[in-house]
Amino acid sequence: MDLDSERPRGRRGFAAMDPERRREIARKGGASVPSEKRSFAKDRDLAANAGRKGGSSSRGGGRLGARDL
Repeated sequence: MDLDSERPRGRRGFAAMDPERRREIARKGGASVPSEKRSFAKDRDLAANAGRKGGSSSRGGGRLGARDL
């Protein structure tokens, strides 16, 4: 027996909020992070190396990388 089919699904999370409230949250963006802590935005090499490190440890779901082609 599937419980989802028995009760109607309501809107949850951001979908349940009014548009003005969503805009208010979106406007804040990255404002909670002080500029001195945004190291990737300031240093492209640091960001590239971190992405490469993360990508190499990721399993990738069986996708082929550019080097595998």
